[in-house]
Amino acid sequence: MPRLRHHPRTLRAVSAALLTALAALAAMLTATAPAQADTTICEEFGSTVIQGRYVVQNNRWGTGATQCVTATDSGFRITQADGSVPTNGAPKSYPSVFNGCHYTNCSPGTALPARISGISSAPSSISYSYVNNAVYNASYDIWLDPTPRTDGVNRTEIMIWFNRVGPIQPIGSQVGTANVAGRTWEVWSGGNGTNDVLSFVAPSAIGSWSFDVMDFVRETVARGMAGNDWYLTSIQAGFEPWQNGAGLAVNSFSSTVNTGGSQNPGDPNGPGTPAACTVSYATNVWPGGFTANVTVTNNGSAPVDGWRLGFTLPPGQSVVHAWNASVTPSSGAVTATGPADNPRIAAGGSQTFGFQGTYSGSFAQPDTFQLNGTSCRTA
Repeated sequence: MPRLRHHPRTLRAVSAALLTALAALAAMLTATAPAQADTTICEEFGSTVIQGRYVVQNNRWGTGATQCVTATDSGFRITQADGSVPTNGAPKSYPSVFNGCHYTNCSPGTALPARISGISSAPSSISYSYVNNAVYNASYDIWLDPTPRTDGVNRTEIMIWFNRVGPIQPIGSQVGTANVAGRTWEVWSGGNGTNDVLSFVAPSAIGSWSFDVMDFVRETVARGMAGNDWYLTSIQAGFEPWQNGAGLAVNSFSSTVNTGGSQNPGDPNGPGTPAACTVSYATNVWPGGFTANVTVTNNGSAPVDGWRLGFTLPPGQSVVHAWNASVTPSSGAVTATGPADNPRIAAGGSQTFGFQGTYSGSFAQPDTFQLNGTSCRTA
C-alpha cells in the first residue's frame, strides 16, 4: 500500500490553523466561564465578582495581619485569618459578599441604591458554615442613607447577627426584643461615631434562612432610624472576626431588589410603606382548649405579598394544628404564614386562617398583631 506523503509546508499551515482555532476556543471559554470563581484574595481591600452579579470582598481594615478569602461560584470562605484584636473593640475585618455599592465598588447590574418607598420586596437567602476555634459574628448588613450615595459611610447600618461566638456584643446597648420576619430577636441600638447601628441578634445560631430584607428596613423606619424617602444602598453577608476565623464560609448568597412601585416618598400607600391593616380574632373556648378564627384585612391601596402575621400567645397557650396558614412555633411569639398558593392579600382584601390550641389557667387573647412587621388595628 502506498504511503501518503505530506508536504512540511502543508503540515505547518494546518498546525498554525489548528493552534489559532484552539486559541480562539480557549478565549471563548475564558470569556463565558465564571472566571472569578475559586479566586483567592489576600489584598486588604481586594474584591472579585461571582455569578456575574455579586461582589466578594476581603475588606481587612482592623489589623495588619494577613487575611485571605477564596471566592466560590456561590459565596466565599476565609482561608487564612491571622492575628487577633481585643474583643472589647472593633473586629479585624468584614469579609463579605454583597449586592449594591460599597465605597464606589458596585455589583454588576444592581438595582441599588433604590428609594425605600419604591421597593416592594427584597428577597434574600443565605447559608453559613461556622467554626468553633474563633471569636466572631456572622453578620448580615443592610445599609441605608438619606441620599443615593455609592461612596463612603451611610447614615444607618442594620446588622442581623445570625451567630456570635465569644465575648462580643453589638454596638450600643440592648433596647428590647422584637418579632421581625417571623423570628424573635434581641434588639441593640447605638452608634460608632460615624453612623447609627441597629442590630438584631438571634438568640441561637441560624445556619441558613430565606427572608425579606424589607422586613428589617421597615422595622428600622418604624423606630425612627430611617425614612421612607431614604435609600437602600447595599445588602451584605459575611463575618466580623476578632480572633482567627479560617474556615468560616458563606456557602450561598442571593439578593434581589424588586422595584417599580411608587417613588413618591409622600405616598403613604407606596410599596415601601407597610400597608395599614386590621385583625379580627374570634375564639371559641372550652375548658383546656379553644379555636381561633383570624381575619387579616389589608386597608392599604397596595397588595401585601408573602404575608406573615406575628403575634404572641399568652402564657400557657399552645397551637395544636392550623388551617389556611402555617403557625410556628407552637407557643410564645408565633408567626402565621400564608400558604404558598395564596400568599397575597390584595389591596382592600383580606385573608382568613384558623387554628386549634390548648391552654392552662385563665384564657386570654393576644394583645397586638403585626402584618409583615407592621402593627395592625384589632377589630
